[in-house]
Amino acid sequence: MNILLVEDDPKLGRLIQFKLNKEGFRVKWALNADEADMFIERDTFDIFLLDWMMPKKNGIAFCKELRAARNLTPILILTAKDAISDKVMGLNAGADDYLVKPFAFEELIARLQALHRRKETNWNGELLDLGETLQIRISTMEVVRSGSPVTLTRREFQLLVFMAEHPGQVLSREQLQNRVWGMDAEITLNAVDAAIKLLRKKVDDPFQDKMIQSVRGMGYRLTVKEISRV
Repeated sequence: MNILLVEDDPKLGRLIQFKLNKEGFRVKWALNADEADMFIERDTFDIFLLDWMMPKKNGIAFCKELRAARNLTPILILTAKDAISDKVMGLNAGADDYLVKPFAFEELIARLQALHRRKETNWNGELLDLGETLQIRISTMEVVRSGSPVTLTRREFQLLVFMAEHPGQVLSREQLQNRVWGMDAEITLNAVDAAIKLLRKKVDDPFQDKMIQSVRGMGYRLTVKEISRV
């Protein structure tokens, strides 16, 4: 599980990163929201672990910003605030869970695992709706582009779903390779380019509006006008 920790307390941030890494998680640690944005531009994460009380831009503001940018990654807020009104504020900002400091690491790990299970479960039978342009039903691998059904191979479907999970975000070839083929897959990055080319033939070529864009020297992104989950 790949986690982005955003915590401005160096001592606590270092401790959380160390303990979670020791448990087998992969944790990147940012001291503030601006630094977190740089990590998000370069990598994809399964969960965001955000401290509420950060300088400049606090965790709630950053959470709202992520949701406004259509980033659907599960978010767990860490905070010393324990009033019901504070919990409601965090959840209304788009957070998926809330953990009050000080906390036991066993509870943090359990909550992270629960969020990850929930994320995986939510894809079963879920409709990912990108407005009138594209609809994806996960359980049946059905894809509809501008009202027309599109038949994809399993690999093409996995690529499209991963890109649709991160609309508008530039995904590097390495990210696509690691997430779709697996980190241990013995393929070259040219195989990623070839798969994207085949996906474009089916999803983009027959239609006027092109969704899959190449970003020179960086990777690919899926551009959408609106997105919702049902």
